[in-house]
Amino acid sequence: MQTIEIIISTDGQSRIETRGFTGSRCRDASQFLESALGKVSSEQLTAEYHQCVQHPPNQLRQEN
Repeated sequence: MQTIEIIISTDGQSRIETRGFTGSRCRDASQFLESALGKVSSEQLTAEYHQCVQHPPNQLRQEN
């Protein structure tokens, strides 16, 4: 299951945590939130980020 969690501390700082995404998909999924919340001051990549992205096998479709 893929989730994006936004944590806002009592001093107003915000943090975005993604779970269930592999590779750079976490960045793609959270980009709109990062833009909305303002300047990114730091980034910590998880082990999931360094995993290979697995793509579904190619499937041929016939269109009429």
